[in-house]
Amino acid sequence: MKQIEISKVAKLPTKYGLFNIQAFKQGCKEHLAIFTDNLSDTPIVRVHSECLTGDALGSKKCDCGEQLVYAQKLIAKEGGMIIYHRQEGRNIGLLGKVNAYALQDTGLDTVEANHQLGFRADERTYEIVEFILEHFGIKKIKLLTNNPSKIESLENIDIVERIPIKIEPNPYNENYLKVKKEQLGHLL
Repeated sequence: MKQIEISKVAKLPTKYGLFNIQAFKQGCKEHLAIFTDNLSDTPIVRVHSECLTGDALGSKKCDCGEQLVYAQKLIAKEGGMIIYHRQEGRNIGLLGKVNAYALQDTGLDTVEANHQLGFRADERTYEIVEFILEHFGIKKIKLLTNNPSKIESLENIDIVERIPIKIEPNPYNENYLKVKKEQLGHLL
């Protein structure tokens, strides 16, 4: 794994609660750990893959922004950590993601669009996630996810429970959610 630079810890008050924040720079990617003061021995952890369009712009094409809000509210209340995983668009980047959106506008689904652009359905890797958890001395977690790939990828972490995220579909993301379930195996 590339050299990782780690920031100091800072306070992060949000509209959902009080958190701490720490950055982890690996190459040109800067990932975040957003966590509460009351981390237990087995905290709730959300590995949230970056989605600028959903997280910051409120896109209805996906459920990402709503999942992030769900995680922030739950973790603010129960304690735990969000790892903001900077791998935009299943790690195809913003340019690739917007081009995939354009292909989806012509009728392709999210997987077909990625393949047409020369990408796999999902290009993400999760080594940095294990590094961050190990940095905090976390060996067991309750993982807040619907994605079985995230469960499988955390080989050195004991996942004692999977907590599902339930988001209501909308007319713009119904097919996207169907593809996530049927083609990518998401537990929806």
